[in-house]
Amino acid sequence: MSNQDEQPSKANHLRPTQPLEIDNGLTLVPRVKLNLTIYPSTPQTLTNPIDEWKMKRALLDFLHSSSHRNNSLSLPDEDLTVKRLRDLKKRKREDPVAAGTLHIWDLGFLEKGLEGGSVEERLLEWRKGLVEKMDGIELNLEGVRFRLEVSVPVSDDFEGMKKSWEEFYAFQNRGYSRVRREPDTIILRGVPSRWFAEPRVSSKPSMLVTHTIFSTFGKIRNLNVAEDDDLGKDANEDSGDLVSGLYCKIVVQFEKHRDFQYALRVLCSRSLQKQGSRMKADYEVSWDKDGFFWNSRNQTQEKNNKVSAVAADHYRSEAPRRQAYSSRPSPDNVRPRRFKVRF
Repeated sequence: MSNQDEQPSKANHLRPTQPLEIDNGLTLVPRVKLNLTIYPSTPQTLTNPIDEWKMKRALLDFLHSSSHRNNSLSLPDEDLTVKRLRDLKKRKREDPVAAGTLHIWDLGFLEKGLEGGSVEERLLEWRKGLVEKMDGIELNLEGVRFRLEVSVPVSDDFEGMKKSWEEFYAFQNRGYSRVRREPDTIILRGVPSRWFAEPRVSSKPSMLVTHTIFSTFGKIRNLNVAEDDDLGKDANEDSGDLVSGLYCKIVVQFEKHRDFQYALRVLCSRSLQKQGSRMKADYEVSWDKDGFFWNSRNQTQEKNNKVSAVAADHYRSEAPRRQAYSSRPSPDNVRPRRFKVRF
């Protein structure tokens, strides 16, 4: 087995139902997260706004009743959110009327309630079954029927991301190179900036603190931290624990592919929690296929080349002018006279 195919020993022992303490008082907490989108059963124009509370109660009742036939499922009300979408006057007939998220934090039953296979296999199978059970159900609210669409977030699907990078590099390498290329950079968006800041120094994310946190997964080659206020700027506005908009984007390039893969696997299907905070922060994690650091180097080189080119043009344009003022006729550069000879 090659070194790139080996996983760090801690990766082999970390179950998908097990939290991971990283650094700076942060913990990656396992959970199942599902995205919910609610449509009218048939495209129609609604005259009254959807009742979020009643929709939430209908969904919870369905989940509680169905869990008895599957596994014991603990679902506090706060783990399901439903929000109306769009003003009814601006809504098109085909548009959804509401969206929400379902978080399931108590996954202990997966370690003892299912037979056969690893905990990871059980988790994936159980999540797949839950999505199939919920997707497409109809809910009746005061005579209006609604249809539910359920999906797993892209950043929670590690196997899906792995398949995408394998296909990406297989296509890139086809017919050009025999060297096997693999990704080494993760992108994390939507994490609270102050959780990556130096305490009592600044609320902005620190490169040093961020480097220390992500060194948990392996040796880092490059790191970039920047504000990311556009992503989820309205999220957690009612939580009372975090001022809206204070998010950052973190790009981490590892020295080895195996460390990149370990980090991505652990970050998938987990949320971030700060010691002493009630909030669990969701984030988006993905692999970098656009060459963030490579493009940054190219842009810097291109900028330097442009500066050099401008300087060179300036020198060329100034050179004749300087020459005109400094040159004097000399016997060597005087044009010789021509004489006509007559016969």
